[in-house]
Amino acid sequence: MEVIVENPERIFYIELEITDINDNNPQFRRDTINLDITESTPAGERFSVSNAVDSDVGSNSVKTYYLSQKEHFDIEIQSGRDGSKFADLILKKALDRETQPVHNLILTAVDGGVPPRSGTASIVVRVLDANDNAPKFDQESYTISLTENSPIGSLLVKLNATDLDEGSNADLVYSFSLYTSEKTQKAFSLNPDSGDIRIKEMVNYEDFKIYDMEVIASDKGTHPLSGQCKLSIIITDMNDNHPEISIKSFQSPVKEDVPVNTVIAVVSVSDKDSGENGQVDIHISDYLPFTLKESSDNYYELLVSEPLDREKVPEYDITITVTDRGNPPLSDNETITLELLDVNDNVPQFPQTFYTIPVMENNAPGALLSSLTAIDPDLHENQYLVYFIIEKETVNTSMSMLFSINPENGNLYALKTFDYEIEKEFLFHIEARDSGVPPLSSNVTVHIIIMDQNDNTPLIVSPWRAHGSVVEQKIPRSTDKGTLIAKVIAIDSDSVHNSRITYQFLHNTDATLFSLDQYNGEIRTMRMFSYRDSRHQQLVVIAKDNGEPALSATVTIKLSTVETALKTYADMTEVPLGYDIFSDLNLYLVIGLGSVSFLLLITILVTIVLKCQKTKPSKAAPPCRNSVISERNSTIADSTLVSNDAYWYSLFLAETRKGKLVVRQPVPKGARYIVSSLPRSTGLTETSDSAASTLQASTTTSSSSS
Repeated sequence: MEVIVENPERIFYIELEITDINDNNPQFRRDTINLDITESTPAGERFSVSNAVDSDVGSNSVKTYYLSQKEHFDIEIQSGRDGSKFADLILKKALDRETQPVHNLILTAVDGGVPPRSGTASIVVRVLDANDNAPKFDQESYTISLTENSPIGSLLVKLNATDLDEGSNADLVYSFSLYTSEKTQKAFSLNPDSGDIRIKEMVNYEDFKIYDMEVIASDKGTHPLSGQCKLSIIITDMNDNHPEISIKSFQSPVKEDVPVNTVIAVVSVSDKDSGENGQVDIHISDYLPFTLKESSDNYYELLVSEPLDREKVPEYDITITVTDRGNPPLSDNETITLELLDVNDNVPQFPQTFYTIPVMENNAPGALLSSLTAIDPDLHENQYLVYFIIEKETVNTSMSMLFSINPENGNLYALKTFDYEIEKEFLFHIEARDSGVPPLSSNVTVHIIIMDQNDNTPLIVSPWRAHGSVVEQKIPRSTDKGTLIAKVIAIDSDSVHNSRITYQFLHNTDATLFSLDQYNGEIRTMRMFSYRDSRHQQLVVIAKDNGEPALSATVTIKLSTVETALKTYADMTEVPLGYDIFSDLNLYLVIGLGSVSFLLLITILVTIVLKCQKTKPSKAAPPCRNSVISERNSTIADSTLVSNDAYWYSLFLAETRKGKLVVRQPVPKGARYIVSSLPRSTGLTETSDSAASTLQASTTTSSSSS
């Protein structure tokens, strides 16, 4: 860089040198290096491997290499002209593929930094085979006994030679040596590929008693290697006659409930040989349910030894085998098939002992609710099931009038449309009965749960709308910020989830003037009125439930602001139903403040009264600056609302200096409620006698509501 300084003008030359730090690891070009080395490779052979590269320079570059395993290999580090380091792999010890066909090495490159950094690469050395192992038989000599008259083609012995090499160096060819006589080669055959020696012609003990042979196994290498073994075949005299077995009687099929020790079959055995070759032993195949018992000479009875079960084993293939005591023994066998007849001994079984079936209300009559299928492992008529609804009356209504079940397949149907708000669940039993004699049956409990749908629109019960959906209210223009203007209350007779109500403004003449709590429906002032604000405000509130899709109801509240005169606290306060709004301390504080401000209040009251007299008197004028009065004068007729899930509260709205006071009193979760309202006095001087709007909830057992 050049730096110029003026006055006097001078030029400085600056050279900036970047000093390397060891911030890079050595890296190999390949993570895995594959090498193929023949096992005949002599020690000292050198193999090149990929070197590591380090982005750092100087002493921080690659310095040396390390090898993980040094029994057969070592490394020699070389330096390039540019100072780079690379390693050659050197074979220290001759390899043996048969001992270890693959060598896995780890080559580590380390730089000269402080602290040093390293990188690794895997070296996979595959050892290639060389034909350095001769074939070897499992045994050097074999002595085999062969019974005369053995079938032609029978396997005498399967010779097995192994070669530790691989590929063509391990492919073997079997052959007779020159020491094997032509007579032996005529009597026996040798498979050159498998080493099987089989009987080529009938051998006779009286003609020739011993056969000697020598077999050679040679590999297919370039320079083949071979191994040999010797065999001595000794011909033994045989038991020429097979024993015979004959079925004299056999009973099939039998019922599965046949008693134990019942005779199923009678068999006889015989052997034309004499001595031990003519003595026979008889047994049956491994079926414990049966046993053989000798009844007389050479006669045996087949008995049932254990209870039978057709559902577990429908039939038995019983093999009776007879064997003589010759050397080698000869045998004969006979197989009989015993079929079992079904007995109605299994009760129908449902997969479940209790079924809970949800059914959405407003279902279509005749809709399939579920398929209740039982299983009976019996057969035919013992398996044919018929389904019934076990009668049970609920509120003088039979289950058969509400539900129907297909007697053939257990399909359960609804016969009527259910209403969650009236009926929530049903509990009854279904029986499955087979057609056996006598019939067997079982039953299962079915619990039908009616699921709620959002099929009830919210009903707005406050503020009361005597005509249509418009409510007109007058409020003092001097209303404070945060004053409760109105409270929208909606009810929904759906379940808890679908009856959760939220409130929103659909229309708000001035969004800066009023706020709406989306959960409790309270409408409050967000600021005080100014002279610019219109005297008439219109609010449209929508009450929306939580269903899918959501249902809603709206109410329109028309607000008119009026100029009002302030009154003393005693005249302004209205405590509904004898409820004490303020504590004694609060009362004393108010009286004290009133005494101090008496002169000021008198002046303000006179001024406001004079101003109000100039305007047209209004009977609906509010008694104080913080009150909200409905224009309705008449008592609202009682109306009945139905709810099964919601909690209802008695709301008492009291006009106080602090706005509306809401007292909530929970009512037990019940079935039916009555909502009513009290009449209201509207005179300015009758504040203490007027009652606030009241929403009361009571059960239908009450004779009337307040």
